Amino acid sequence: MRSVVAALAALLLLALVVPWIAPAAGGKVTVTHGLSMYGDLKYGPGFTHFEYTAPAPPKGGAVKLAALGTFDNLNPFILKGVAAAGIGELFDTLMVQSADEPFSEYGLLAEAVEVPEDRSWAAYTLRPGARFHDGSLLSPEDVIWTFETLKTKGHPFFRSYYAKVARAEKVGPRTVKFTFSPGDNRELPLIVGQMSVLSRAYWTTHDFGKTTLEPPLGSGPYTVAAVEPGRSITYRRVKDYWGARLPVNAGRNNFETIRFDYYRDGTVALEAFKARAYDFRQENVAKNWATAYDVPAVRDGLIKKELIPNEVPTGMQGFVYNTRRPVFADRRVREALGYAFDFEWTNKNLFYGAYTRTKSYFSNSDLASRDLPSREELRILEPFRGKVPDEVFTKAHEPPTTDGSGEVRQNLRIAFGLLEQAGWVVRGGKLVDARTGEPMTFEILLDQPDFERITLPFVKNLERLGVTAHLRTVDTAQYQHRLEDFDFDMTVKVWAESLSPGNEQRDDWTSEAARTPGSQNLAGIRDPVVDRLVDLVVAAPDRSSLVARSRALDRVLLWGFYVIPHWHIQAFRVAYWDKFGRPRIAPKYTLGFPDTWWVDPTREAALLRGRGDAPR
Repeated sequence: MRSVVAALAALLLLALVVPWIAPAAGGKVTVTHGLSMYGDLKYGPGFTHFEYTAPAPPKGGAVKLAALGTFDNLNPFILKGVAAAGIGELFDTLMVQSADEPFSEYGLLAEAVEVPEDRSWAAYTLRPGARFHDGSLLSPEDVIWTFETLKTKGHPFFRSYYAKVARAEKVGPRTVKFTFSPGDNRELPLIVGQMSVLSRAYWTTHDFGKTTLEPPLGSGPYTVAAVEPGRSITYRRVKDYWGARLPVNAGRNNFETIRFDYYRDGTVALEAFKARAYDFRQENVAKNWATAYDVPAVRDGLIKKELIPNEVPTGMQGFVYNTRRPVFADRRVREALGYAFDFEWTNKNLFYGAYTRTKSYFSNSDLASRDLPSREELRILEPFRGKVPDEVFTKAHEPPTTDGSGEVRQNLRIAFGLLEQAGWVVRGGKLVDARTGEPMTFEILLDQPDFERITLPFVKNLERLGVTAHLRTVDTAQYQHRLEDFDFDMTVKVWAESLSPGNEQRDDWTSEAARTPGSQNLAGIRDPVVDRLVDLVVAAPDRSSLVARSRALDRVLLWGFYVIPHWHIQAFRVAYWDKFGRPRIAPKYTLGFPDTWWVDPTREAALLRGRGDAPR
């Protein structure tokens, strides 16, 4: 009974503090503490903390983490420079996404949000105590300035992400209304809810468009304590953080300091971890997981090594073709080169059998296409017949397979046939364009030396086709700049996905994104069919239609052969020095570290004793 009373009290409070906006358009207006894509919130207005957090963990302690490469910028909202790891902790957002629902958000800076039935607009009312680190109150003017600045001067991603947000206006002392362009996009209120709010006053005296190593003014749980440019950055928990007692923050932001040290590459970073130069490591290299942790600290229990299962959609990782390059313009060429990648041999000999082959851009979710198209998928795809490969309608997409022995002769025969159809022939042991005599040669750009051992066998198989592929590994800054300018032939790319794909798909696949430096459309896809399917995904009115439309988009992307798919795993591989506590329930869709973990004083003391360096 108490929970019912609490819920009624919370609703009454909202009614008292939130100004009502007359529903001039869009139908009935709902005032709510949270939003979800399709209206099904897990947490009611009286909730005290997320289920995957501990309500009152100990606060304090220091954690050291590792980052690779370098950094030269503390403004993560622009294209220029390489932003420092963890810098997002400085900035609060209007709402917070829960980590155990497909796509739901709850108020952080905003105490309430108003939306009409058709979601043609959304109004966010700020909490009266929300303030920046200098003590200044956060205002509607800050929200409006942030939106307009990100859209006009920020990273090109924001122009795409907020493209359908027409305007922002102040409609009350603490309320900002966002009006959306006509069209079906139920996601827009949640997209705006993700917005970090910046200080208009601070940026009036600072150049937003330039990189900076001066810590910018924020309102979040951490502030910058120390910076060694390119080498390390340390964050300190804000002692009088305005939002510390909010339900969305209960059990979170527990460390007193968080420090990121930068390492040249993953090999150096791994050795530093084993020497306890830092505390926590998420392992992404299967060989390391299988062989590199056979050390006394693991055997003695000082380092914990765990697989933490998750329900995270694994998206797509693969060798991505830059179709802006003429050599990759022909779909048949892209399909053919995929036969030179031997996943089964790679998984057996390099990964110790740890991975599953990725077969979808939405892998590990119900959004992934499978088998033949369903009736609903066919209804979506039928208008595009003749504009997409026929296989979209008649075959389930499957990457090439081998027996894992390393013998790929049969696959290479298939590849030769496709290449001949595309106008390529072998002369003098080299694959050349039959019309011009130009050999097929391209560069595979990497930023991690660890990936060289995986890519080199692929390069050797390409040689058997007569293709010359040059492997080039560059530093993080050069790699980022080259990708932002689409200055590469082939590289490795990860497209992460959520259970609720939406506006971000425009930045991943559309023709406009292909022309926008810094976008995620590295493949350079310029296809009106893909553009239309992305529109349909964004406009999906319910979950069943979202699934069908995502699967249809998935099929068209797969049969376009824009990537050579890699692999995925359905668990987090983590190793950490045994000084931490964590909630009993793990979040479904994130790792939860460092967000919800804490330093356990008893474990930390035992760890120090185990190392023989306990304080006396």
